[in-house]
Amino acid sequence: MFTVPPLAGHVNPTVAVGAELASRGHEVAWCGPAGALARLLPAHARILPAGEEAGGAYEALHARWRDLRGVGALRFLWEEALVPLARAMTPGVTDAVRAFAPDLVVADQQALAGPLVARRLGIPWATSATTSAELTRPFADFPKVGEWVEGQIAGLLAAYGEDASGWDPRFSERLVLVFSTPELVGAADRFPAHYAFVGPAFGARPAAPVFPWHRLDPGRRRVLVSLGTLNQEAGDRFYGAVLEAAGQLGRDVQLVLVAPAALIGAVPANVLVRDGVPQLELLPHLDAVVCHGGHNTVCEALAHGLPLVVAPIRDDQPIVARQVVEAGAGVRVRFGRPRAEELRDALTAVLDDPGPRRAARRSQAAIAAGGGAPPPAARGGMVGLNNPPSTGGRAARRTPPTCAAAGGPAPPPDRLEKLL
Repeated sequence: MFTVPPLAGHVNPTVAVGAELASRGHEVAWCGPAGALARLLPAHARILPAGEEAGGAYEALHARWRDLRGVGALRFLWEEALVPLARAMTPGVTDAVRAFAPDLVVADQQALAGPLVARRLGIPWATSATTSAELTRPFADFPKVGEWVEGQIAGLLAAYGEDASGWDPRFSERLVLVFSTPELVGAADRFPAHYAFVGPAFGARPAAPVFPWHRLDPGRRRVLVSLGTLNQEAGDRFYGAVLEAAGQLGRDVQLVLVAPAALIGAVPANVLVRDGVPQLELLPHLDAVVCHGGHNTVCEALAHGLPLVVAPIRDDQPIVARQVVEAGAGVRVRFGRPRAEELRDALTAVLDDPGPRRAARRSQAAIAAGGGAPPPAARGGMVGLNNPPSTGGRAARRTPPTCAAAGGPAPPPDRLEKLL
């Protein structure tokens, strides 16, 4: 049983792992706010409701949270989102465990009710770390902040009669699935053997938006620009700088800009604006990605060997952006005060300088060795009618690794099966 918050970036990796487990004969279910999960999971997925009353509020809170920065954003996340969601989900997770009787609970790090209930009921549990930020000692330079977070966790556990000493619901002592690579996180040798770095997991997702594949220009280098689903409304100034930079880049580069049409005015001829894109299907046809440092988008781009321009906003995004830069796979730019020239120069660097592309391909090889779940094409039938045709007579530029091709550590389903 997967316990997850109602956010796509936290649900998507579990879908691929769950599909592979189901193909091996295991019963799989997801537990969380049912209304939100129904929009994020495949139609056939089994959903066990928990915290429904908090699901919509959690999504709305993220809309308020997007305008915060730094410690203010962190306090808001814990006080208004993570702890209240855990309290709301705990009764439903308890009922789900008793009814479904799982042999193993796989808990997202933002779904703290999962470990809490599993521990109380004596069910083995593993951690789903859909971002590597918690693994990087993010509060090492701000010990008071770290102590405050630990206090939030201790208060939550105490409310259910649990002593916080000796265990942390963010980190299982049996298995931590990290959907990243040691090369990005750094100093991987300091992690115990039960930390499994598996890279991004590709799996079936809700029906992808229809995309005009015929409008991709085979004569231009192509760049995806996306701020994710939660940050689009806050990106109007950034979009303006992107459009100006596109005009300066000229005819050699085509940008695919994911943004609400209402926020975008006139666009240069080399910019294709869409409200949404089938990202996994589009990535093999690109040369670079501009994003906000969302962990899934970064790892998915690197799985295709694509260099990045990263404009982090909040939460784990500055940490992920630093990882990209330190790995040599991209360039960091400002989100709050963007300048067209800065974006132009950053894009020129990742497109023209071979260094970021070589580093991105090193990360691609590390992801292949991690054994993450296979992409849609490898499982067949998951892309469906929206599968892109060959554009301009040219095949997709690169494809990500699959489980079958991975020669490194055991993929996530193997590691989970060892706990069953």
